[in-house]
Amino acid sequence: MKKILLAGIVWVAAFTQPGMAQGKTVSPQLSPLLSLYYNIKDALTGGNAGAAAVKADEFVKAAAGVDMSSMPPAVHDAYMPLAAKLQSDAKAIAEAKDISKQREHFKTLSDNLYLLAKAVPLSARPVYQEYCPMKKAYWLSNSNAIKNPYYGSQMMTCGKVSDTIQ
Repeated sequence: MKKILLAGIVWVAAFTQPGMAQGKTVSPQLSPLLSLYYNIKDALTGGNAGAAAVKADEFVKAAAGVDMSSMPPAVHDAYMPLAAKLQSDAKAIAEAKDISKQREHFKTLSDNLYLLAKAVPLSARPVYQEYCPMKKAYWLSNSNAIKNPYYGSQMMTCGKVSDTIQ
């Protein structure tokens, strides 16, 4: 009886791990980039240029350290044209000390990461693409609640969800 119970637990665990819930396998090489992106977004939402710079630098280091040799071909093909762009965008945020400049570079970082997220599963949870009509700019979020990184506390809830990546 114990063996049957143990086998059942193992079977349930195998199918409820992140990335398996919706029949997709999350890219272990690239999913950390999404988490680091969220950290940059949160710093910009909070109006903290120093934290945004630190988090962007972490993103640059992680992106530079991605082991592309262990990626499946489809993931590699999706990441290759975006890798340098993502690093360049994040590096510009890390080097900028002015939050308005950081937010300008965040636009292209968001656009490029969206392209990657559409092509490669980066999260077992939904990824929301949100839109700021005032800046005419998008960002990604792990929540459908609007917290605008382009205006922070000035216009925290300005925006709308424009896409959901399952």
